[in-house]
Amino acid sequence: MRRTIWKGFVFAALAGLMTPAIAACGGSSDDNPTAALAEVTAEGVDDGSELALWTRAPLELQAKALVDAYNKSHKNQVKLTIVPNDDYVAKVGAAAGSGNLPDLFAADIVYVPNWTKAGLFADLTTNIGKLPYADKINQGHLQAGTFEGKKYVLPFVLDLSVVFWNKKLYKEAGLDPEKGPTTLDEFKEQALAVQKLDKPGVNGTYFGGNCGGCGVFTWFPMVWASGADVMDAEGKKSLLDGPEAQKVYSTWRDLQAAGAIAAGSKDETGATWVAAFQEGKIGVMPYPATLLPTASKTVDVGVTAIPGVSGGGSTFVGGDGIGVSKDSKKAQQAWNFLAWMMSEQGQVDVLAANNTTPSRTDLADNQYSAKDPRVATINKVAAAPQSKTPVAVNFQQAFNAPGSPWVTLFRNQVYGDGASLTKDNEAITQVLGQ
Repeated sequence: MRRTIWKGFVFAALAGLMTPAIAACGGSSDDNPTAALAEVTAEGVDDGSELALWTRAPLELQAKALVDAYNKSHKNQVKLTIVPNDDYVAKVGAAAGSGNLPDLFAADIVYVPNWTKAGLFADLTTNIGKLPYADKINQGHLQAGTFEGKKYVLPFVLDLSVVFWNKKLYKEAGLDPEKGPTTLDEFKEQALAVQKLDKPGVNGTYFGGNCGGCGVFTWFPMVWASGADVMDAEGKKSLLDGPEAQKVYSTWRDLQAAGAIAAGSKDETGATWVAAFQEGKIGVMPYPATLLPTASKTVDVGVTAIPGVSGGGSTFVGGDGIGVSKDSKKAQQAWNFLAWMMSEQGQVDVLAANNTTPSRTDLADNQYSAKDPRVATINKVAAAPQSKTPVAVNFQQAFNAPGSPWVTLFRNQVYGDGASLTKDNEAITQVLGQ
C-alpha cells in the first residue's frame, strides 16, 4: 500500500550536513558532479557504467519498472536499492555525512527543500534547460527542488490527492453515482446522504484524524481550490486561519457532529487510513490517486478533483523528486538516466503504463489515460493551476511530524470548540520560521 506524505516520519537531524550548496564551478569534472553535468549533452553519457540508485519502499513498483526498462535499452546499468520507508531519512543522512551517497537518489518532496539547501544534490539547472520540454515538467516538483535560483531535482513519481466515492453507496442513497462533489457543501451533503442509509458499519466519510500528512495531503487542496494559500511564498508563515481554511474545518466539524465520520478517524495515524473505503464502508473521502487500481478491485470508484468552497479543483502534488548526488563520480551517466526517465518512453511507456501520472503536462493525454476517464481526470487535475506542492524547509516539523502544531490545530477544530485557531496557527508559524 502506497505511503507518501500522509505517514509521519522520524526526521533525522541534518544539522551537521547543512553545508553550502554545491558550487556551480571549480574543481575537475572527475570529482565535481556539477561541473561534469555542465559539460554534458542533453542526452548524457551511455557508456556502460554501473549506477547506484536509492529509493523508498513505497516507490518500489515504479522504480523497478523504470530501472528494468532503462537497463534493457541502455549500455549503462542501474543498480536499484529499495530502502524501508522508516529507515530512509537516516540512511541518506549517514551516507551524506560520510560522502557515500549513491549516484542517484529519490526524496519525498517534503524533504527536498531541506536536502537541496543542505547541498546533497548536484546542480541540474543547465541540464534541465537543455530539455526541449523543460516548460512542460511539473512545476511544483521543480520549485520544491530549487534553491537560490538553481534547480536540483526532477520529478520521480507523482502522488496526487483526489476525491473517491463509492458509486454503489451513492446509488443506494439516491445520489447520482456518476457525479461527485464539486463544492465543500456538496461534499458534506453527499457524505450525510450516505450516512442516512444507516447501514451497519457504513459511514459517510473518513479522514486521518491524528495524521498530519493525511491532513496536508487532502485538506490543503481544499484551501487552494478556494483560491487561498496555506503559507506565504517563503514558507515561513502559516495562513491556515483564513476564511477558506475555516470553511474546511467547519465542514468536517459538522460531519463529525452528525456522526458521519467513521469512529476510527479520531485515532487514525495513517496506517489504516484507506482501509475502510477499500472495504466498501465509506461513501466519499479524499484519497491517494495512486491507489485507484487497488481500490477498484473492491469498490466501483468515482474520481474527481478535491473541491473548494465555491468549486474549483485542486490536488496536492506529492510524491518524490530525484537528483544526482553530490558524491557521484558518474554524473554524466546519471543524467542519461534522468533524461531518459523524463522522455516519452519513460513517462508514458513505463509510468503511465503502470497507472502513474506522467510528470509532463504534454503527456497527460496518452493511450493509457484514454482507456479510463478516471485516469484522465487525475492527469488533468495534476496540471490544474490551483494544484500545488507547498515548499518550506521546516515542513516536516510543522505539519507531518506526530504531534505537530498542524495536528493540534485541526484536531482542535474538528473535535474541540475551535476557539484556539489563532494561537494554533501562530504555533505553526513559529516552527516554520525556526
